[in-house]
Amino acid sequence: MDYSIKLAKEFTIKENYSANIISLIDEGNTIPFIARYRKEMTGSCDDQVLREFSDRLKYLRNLDKRKEEVASSITEQGKMTDEIAIALTTAETMTEVEDIYRPYKQKRKTRASVAIEKGLQPFADIIYKQENIDINEKAKEFINKEKGVEKIEDAIKGASDIIAEMVSDDAELRKSLRKKLAETGDISCKLLENENALIYDMYSEYSEKISKIPSHRILAINRGEKEECLRVSLTLDEESTVDSIKKNFVKADNECGKIVGKAVEDAYNRLIFPSIEREVRSDLTDKANEQAIKMFEVNLRPLLLQPPLKGKIVLGLDPAYRTGCKIAVIDPSGNVLDTTVIYPTPPQNKIEEAEVKILDLIKKYNVDVISIGNGTASKESEIFVANLIKKCDRQVSYAVVNEAGASVYSASKLGAQEFPDFDVTQRSAVSIARRIQDPLAELIKIDVKSIGVGQYQHDMPENRLEEVLGGVVEDCVNSVGVDLNTASPSLLSYVAGLNSGIAKNIVEYRKKQSFTKRADLLKVSKLGEKAYEQCAGFLRIIGGDILDNTAVHPEDYKAVEILLDETGYTLKDVEDGKIGDIKEKIEKIGWSNLAKKCEIGEPTLRDVVDELCKPGRDIRDSLPKPILRSDLMSLEDLKEGMELNGTVRNVIDFGVFVDIGVHQDGLVHISQISDNYIKHPSEVLKVGDNVKVKVMGVDLVKKKISLTLKTSELPHGINAGNQKTDKERKEGRKLAEKRKEKEMSNEDMVALLMKKFGR
Repeated sequence: MDYSIKLAKEFTIKENYSANIISLIDEGNTIPFIARYRKEMTGSCDDQVLREFSDRLKYLRNLDKRKEEVASSITEQGKMTDEIAIALTTAETMTEVEDIYRPYKQKRKTRASVAIEKGLQPFADIIYKQENIDINEKAKEFINKEKGVEKIEDAIKGASDIIAEMVSDDAELRKSLRKKLAETGDISCKLLENENALIYDMYSEYSEKISKIPSHRILAINRGEKEECLRVSLTLDEESTVDSIKKNFVKADNECGKIVGKAVEDAYNRLIFPSIEREVRSDLTDKANEQAIKMFEVNLRPLLLQPPLKGKIVLGLDPAYRTGCKIAVIDPSGNVLDTTVIYPTPPQNKIEEAEVKILDLIKKYNVDVISIGNGTASKESEIFVANLIKKCDRQVSYAVVNEAGASVYSASKLGAQEFPDFDVTQRSAVSIARRIQDPLAELIKIDVKSIGVGQYQHDMPENRLEEVLGGVVEDCVNSVGVDLNTASPSLLSYVAGLNSGIAKNIVEYRKKQSFTKRADLLKVSKLGEKAYEQCAGFLRIIGGDILDNTAVHPEDYKAVEILLDETGYTLKDVEDGKIGDIKEKIEKIGWSNLAKKCEIGEPTLRDVVDELCKPGRDIRDSLPKPILRSDLMSLEDLKEGMELNGTVRNVIDFGVFVDIGVHQDGLVHISQISDNYIKHPSEVLKVGDNVKVKVMGVDLVKKKISLTLKTSELPHGINAGNQKTDKERKEGRKLAEKRKEKEMSNEDMVALLMKKFGR
């Protein structure tokens, strides 16, 4: 099969680009490398498109492999026909292939197989022809007491079982019924008696069209069923469906036709519908899982790419009650300067003693920011810090950070390797401090499922989740770039072309001598030419050759020489930032003309020029900075109509959660995000966006906050600087097309999420 033609149509790209991408993948090139350094060959496809392309290519190859296996099996049985061969060739999904294979697959013991063993297949064939015969007289010919066919009724019953299985094995029938159930059927729930059932009381008498149910509701229902709180079923108009099936199989109004008709009814109720129901449920779950994983991906990317707080001394505070709050002070490079424990929270309430300790640390190390974990005792700790910084001699601000996964990291092998002399709580304090200082470098140490964004991530298929999210981490790490002389092994392991083994070898090498140029990588054990090609452009060396501190790949260094020579500049000019009008000079020469002289493609030339204009840049620096606070509000302070600044913490199918500094995130329902119609919140917002919101309502008992971003309610709406690019909106719209749903109410979904799934 020519995959390049099919994939070119599916991804709306030229066939030569499709063929090139397949070749590049087959040659062992990584997605980040292809996306960044082979744009001419791919039509500048970005990493997300390339990963989807790679996934689809893998699926098509597995599909063809399965087709070959099925064809081989049917051929060996001597049952291959032109009709079957054509059906296999045109099948587009694994499900279709398995439907074709069903009649020829070795089955476990069934009523039909038992009847066949009793010699009743010929009798079933006779009945299936539906000729006018005396059925009882013909049945007598198949009575065989030794095989268990003792009377006429036994023979007819066995033959009916065989016919029922024949009907059930009809591939076209199963395909059409599967489609009919998915498009016109209903999904229903009944609440069961269970101590946790109250969580799912919204589903006590629930029914909805299968074609309309949103993915997050599918996952909620699945979890309720798993916890034995719900009984879930799919329904279809049985009478009309069975009648339509009979029209295809019942050909005569005689005794044989009546037996076939009853066999059809038996096939539908006993074999077909239960199987189709499972398949449709499985398909719904698969699609819901993919949507949830996609949402996790949408949230994870901006979370990892949050701007670092560069050059700041940070004090990390891991809140607790009885055991005290663990403190760690780290320098701008993430090194631990000091640790201690304070007890400002109940039951000790040693507030004055804690203030003395923290004020001393602030003065001793010139602390700029206090990073507070949002776990147990966070509220009390935030109150303590807010009051404390009013007494400081220097300006100090604070931020409450999501500490999800900090305990996982602290108890991990990696945490123990980094800080062998610290206990797990001290490591957590360090992690909380580093999360605001360099989110990417710290968060990649944590199992992505534990980072705490997205929805239902713990219910997802683990391998698929790790595959997708591992790709997100890889893309983020490589888009930012990594300091070769300071990066941790865990960070290096995500660089294109490297793995954990080579990452450790890099660290061992630099213990003896620092890297002075990228070419030194070739001296590292087990890092060969191919790995060097893949990783070199994503690794940075600060203080050496200026090109080694950019995303310009070493293979393009010669092109840079020609470029600078043609435009009248030198590398020293690049280093000193004195090439401000280089693009104007290139316009006069012509981008395509200069690209030919440099022997590179125009997209690569433009990337090279961008890097030369801002050598050593960090793409995260242009993103909105995290909101740092110096005061504190409580839930009780909120009033309807109040306008507040906040930060988007999570984007989900039905809205976004926004941190407004009251220790409880507020929900902006999708209906309150924009005056214009949007299909999905990700079209407009992403994690880390700073927004201005208005309070619509506060429920102090349930601790729920309803917010709005609508410009009709709010004069300025979303901060203009944080709105998405056209490309991001396009990606958001593409994702949103998958959501054909009617939204669950704000109140119902928040109640479910708060009670059970833990915001």
